[in-house]
Amino acid sequence: MSNKLVAYFSASGTTAAVARNLAQAVDADLFEIAPATPYTSADLNWRDKGSRTSLEMNDESCRPAIVGSVSGMDSYDVVFVGFPVWWYVEPRIIDTFLEAYDFAGKTVVPFATSGGSGLGKAPARMQKLASGARVLAGGTLNGRPSQARLAQWANGAIDA
Repeated sequence: MSNKLVAYFSASGTTAAVARNLAQAVDADLFEIAPATPYTSADLNWRDKGSRTSLEMNDESCRPAIVGSVSGMDSYDVVFVGFPVWWYVEPRIIDTFLEAYDFAGKTVVPFATSGGSGLGKAPARMQKLASGARVLAGGTLNGRPSQARLAQWANGAIDA
């Protein structure tokens, strides 16, 4: 077991591809933050104010259920948390994940895929949810970054 974990939520597969490559690049274990009720394309329609994601993101207390759990979370020192950017922050399912574990003493590195925005207020929000952790600024990992580029980014993010 590695002392690093890459945990990710991916609605369309984009974040999943980056997460898999990042886990290989930094020799980390991998965990998918999978929703108990999968998102449909209609759920992901951000233009529809009645869509599932719109309703979730407008409800600060919403915590979508997750399938499965991380085995041995206490053994990880660094947890990379990946997600698509929704409404300039992390999706509520990431909040579910962060509240499910004790992150005290861990380093949390947010990373995101986005069609055009950065992480926004996600790192600050995540710091509040991962009490006792050191949540870093993280960054966006768009396109298809190579494993060498991902390793360089990860090491730079942790050493910053």
